[in-house]
Amino acid sequence: MVTAYLVFLGLLAAERVFELALSRRNAARAFERGAFEIGQAHYRWMRLLHTAFFASCALEVLVSGREIDLRLAIPMLALALAAQGLRYWAIATLGERWNVRVIVMPGQPVETGGPYRWLRHPNYLAVVIEGFAVPLAGGAWLTAIAFTALDAWLLCVRIRAEERALTQHCEFERKLGDRPRLVPIRVGR
Repeated sequence: MVTAYLVFLGLLAAERVFELALSRRNAARAFERGAFEIGQAHYRWMRLLHTAFFASCALEVLVSGREIDLRLAIPMLALALAAQGLRYWAIATLGERWNVRVIVMPGQPVETGGPYRWLRHPNYLAVVIEGFAVPLAGGAWLTAIAFTALDAWLLCVRIRAEERALTQHCEFERKLGDRPRLVPIRVGR
């Protein structure tokens, strides 16, 4: 079971390498058209955390000696795969505008279709789900807790910066302000 989990992690890591290449291509095209980047400082921390995530998942599973419990692994694997579906729906919807960095094209309207019909940040919801589902699929409890806590802090910083820039330059608040950020339900309205 551990080998299967490590293969799964390897496939996810390979997917991230593909996404980084896609992101670099999209960033170059956006910069050629006059876009600018915000949040470089928090992006460095995010990159470090997300890189350490894969290593931590693997190390915890290898060092802990815990057996993988299929009663937890199977539902967590299903959640992780569902998160991948949501991520790629967001990527496909944004097309060349999708990026792992916060790159803003002044005057370009924000996306309101696809998963953005219900959420302001569906890609970040996918990250949140993966953050606990991927480690728990292998029984890496400590990684799930640590990554979820650290990523929650980073996402708060990132979402605030991104929404501020998109509101100033792309009418974000007017177009998406009525949608929930990460959970597609309304509480208290």
